[in-house]
Amino acid sequence: MLEKIIDLDKSLFIFLNNLGSKPFDAIWLLITKQFNWIPFFLLLLVILYKKIGTKQLLVALLSIAALITFTNELTDIIKFSVQRIRPCNDEELVGLIRIVKNSETFSYFSGHAANSMAAMMFVFLILRKHYKYSYLIFLYPLIFAYSRIYLGLHFPLDIISGFVFGSFTGILFYFLFEKLSNKLTPPTTHE
Repeated sequence: MLEKIIDLDKSLFIFLNNLGSKPFDAIWLLITKQFNWIPFFLLLLVILYKKIGTKQLLVALLSIAALITFTNELTDIIKFSVQRIRPCNDEELVGLIRIVKNSETFSYFSGHAANSMAAMMFVFLILRKHYKYSYLIFLYPLIFAYSRIYLGLHFPLDIISGFVFGSFTGILFYFLFEKLSNKLTPPTTHE
């Protein structure tokens, strides 16, 4: 059963990876770098500030920092436990895929997918009360994670598992944020 899933994962990877073409490689190399998303993060910061204020924003930023640290550490533990070879290093795939970027680290599961989904789930849970279309922020982890398949760095199952893990950690840290926020800003009473 596991072999069949891995074979399907590799077949889907080959299909998705081969959708790319050389003229677009530079764009996907830009997309995969977190630094290039700073304007998007700053926009989210401004939106959060306008909706939740300074005190809660500081708690949210500390929560996100703890969330990213937690997600990174657990992702690394799982990667070194599973030790799945990246597609760009898989000898079975030589000649079948496009390799735009190389990495010698392990593949399962994607830290890019886990971190981006965790952070966006956390932010979404805050903003959903204020914006009808707040779910659109999930375009960021989708595009960001697809870049890893495009470049030859992750299998689809690496991405999906990262998304699932990131979703759970984003929800967990949101509940912790809510508890902490409620302690710092007690409800107002009307006399």
